[in-house]
Amino acid sequence: MAKPPEQVSGTRRRRRPVWLDLRRTGRGLQAMLYGGLASLISLIITFWTLPQISSDGRLPILRLVVLLAVFSMLMRWVLAGVAILIGSIGVLVGGLLSQFGVVYIGITVDPGVTLHGGVEAPVVVAVWMAAVSAFVGWVAYAGSDDAYVAEVMRVVHRRARKIEAAPKTGMLIIQIDGLSEPLLNWMVLAGNLPNLGGWIRDGKHSMVGWHTGVPATTPASQAGILHGGSKHIPAFRWYEKETGRVMVTNRGRDAAEIEDRMSTGRGLLADGGVSISNNWSGDADRCELVFSRAALPNSRSRGYVRFFSSPQGAARGLVLCFAEMVKELHQARRQRVRHLVPRVKRGGGYIFLRAITNVLLRDLNVSLVTDELIKGTPVIYCDFVDYDEVAHHAGPTRAESLQTLEGLDRVLGALQRIIDTLPHSYEIVVLSDHGQSQGSTFLQRYGRTLTEVVDDLVDTTKEPVAAVGRSEGWGPVNTFLTELSLRRSVTGTVTRKALHGKAKSGEVELGPKECEPPIAADEQMVVTASGNLALLYLATTPGRVPLEEIELLHPKLIPGLATHPGVGFVVVDSLAEGPVAIGRAGVRVLRSGRVEGEDPLTPYGPFAAASMLRQAEMPHNGDVVVVSRLDEYTHEVAAFEELVGCHGGIGGWQTEAVLVHPSRWVLDEPPVGSDAVHALLISWLEKLGRRKDLRKPVESSVEA
Repeated sequence: MAKPPEQVSGTRRRRRPVWLDLRRTGRGLQAMLYGGLASLISLIITFWTLPQISSDGRLPILRLVVLLAVFSMLMRWVLAGVAILIGSIGVLVGGLLSQFGVVYIGITVDPGVTLHGGVEAPVVVAVWMAAVSAFVGWVAYAGSDDAYVAEVMRVVHRRARKIEAAPKTGMLIIQIDGLSEPLLNWMVLAGNLPNLGGWIRDGKHSMVGWHTGVPATTPASQAGILHGGSKHIPAFRWYEKETGRVMVTNRGRDAAEIEDRMSTGRGLLADGGVSISNNWSGDADRCELVFSRAALPNSRSRGYVRFFSSPQGAARGLVLCFAEMVKELHQARRQRVRHLVPRVKRGGGYIFLRAITNVLLRDLNVSLVTDELIKGTPVIYCDFVDYDEVAHHAGPTRAESLQTLEGLDRVLGALQRIIDTLPHSYEIVVLSDHGQSQGSTFLQRYGRTLTEVVDDLVDTTKEPVAAVGRSEGWGPVNTFLTELSLRRSVTGTVTRKALHGKAKSGEVELGPKECEPPIAADEQMVVTASGNLALLYLATTPGRVPLEEIELLHPKLIPGLATHPGVGFVVVDSLAEGPVAIGRAGVRVLRSGRVEGEDPLTPYGPFAAASMLRQAEMPHNGDVVVVSRLDEYTHEVAAFEELVGCHGGIGGWQTEAVLVHPSRWVLDEPPVGSDAVHALLISWLEKLGRRKDLRKPVESSVEA
């Protein structure tokens, strides 16, 4: 586990020279031996299968193994040296091209090796060698995703002896997107997570569930955790009458505007922290792949250099992306053959998204986090979205989703080993932003979308505009491509031209078109959906429209929705008593708690009334809030999006997030809401001495 502060606060123990440390030397020689053997096997397969390359015998192949190793090492040094000139994204392209260059130079220098064909021959050979190398690595690591982690570990061991220990213990916060507390508890009890489960079993870490409130989404929870500002996020997407826009929290320009509204400059990462692959910056000075700062990284991270120049990094990742796509096609077909229900169609862009999130982005995140650990960055917050993306389409408890969790557990184990190797210490906190609830969708159950139901219930001349879709997973990809396209370089120019027509104001927007439809000035009704939560807006009526006025304008709307079999309850603001929750057999006044008939919130748990009241009072909330049905026995919901695993509203496991923290930090009671988690993390950083006290200078200046 993480070294306690007393191990790093004193004089640093003098390390022996690397050549006298037999264990470390042996580990290095073993890595070289395995790497050379893997390269030899890859080369033999390449020579055997490709007509574009041949050799005069066995000796040239052995010689080529050595040449490729030397040239790869030199090329990485070159990339590391010029990274400050070409930037992190330039290293991406340079790293991939360098793999082709290394192969071409090695073959040219070795007189016993001959290329056959035209200019395409070295490219074909390089691509095939990368594919074969990835396959050999996959076999060597028993199909796990540890090949790149092993490469990172070798780098850490080399650099650890040169690192000066940070003066204080830091904090590494890993977010496992979409992981519910009940599921994690079951996985630990089953023994399927040897690293995270082991930390809990040995008593050095404790696990506690926390209620997210509504909306149960990544943007809302991270707004609270990173900024203490969850009250600014009423849903994953919403409509703003003042501007006539649909705001989408994983769209860069919207995310930047939203963060400006809620940032105080003193977020969780304000004092020297770094934000990696998140919605928001947390007021960090340095950000990598953050939606709200979708410009290029403002630092020259070695993590990018290492990942994109390593044979086990991007080149291997691109090959394994293809394998991940094939795996997804097989698993989707298996669900259909077995007639599993509930299920949704798993095709189109999701196949690509799964490959990117589960292979490339996961390893890139590991590389970026490792670089910050080596630097001794005070606090690091990184979001791994692998599980959430798979669970949306496969189901939260399906086999492929659980396998993704097992892969993330291996990542946690690797990060722990990296910390153990470094001279300074880190406390590891693992948390989730929300859970997921399963169920057949609203459309599957009733043959109609919620927007179509609303259209039948309102007296308007135009059909309601629906902002409903599956765009959440496109956020990381769009952020990455935006960073690339904004580059003032050849790489940026090529990317901009390649994505011409997919960028708006310089921001790349890939994904389903129906997620963010254009809103005309004369639209009368707008429906936005986030999981099993939907917001309805009377677009031409300014301000929050009260129940009494809605009953006059559209007398069938509220009764029709409240009694629909797919709707659990609706929330609307009344002039007489404020927000009220209306179900098919009763009403609950949210502020006073008064109930008439059956309380519609009872099935949704003890936090439902407070959560819905808080959400009802948020700015830009819908005139009518709709929450889907909740099955009494299975706790399944009916998402208004075509996702078998959903979150965004309330019901089931979606509001049951989890927090795993060092046991020496005792909690009096589980936190309720992401703002409470923010306060908790701040208090732990203060205990570690990682927060600046800005009050003292102010007080002294006042006294003066």
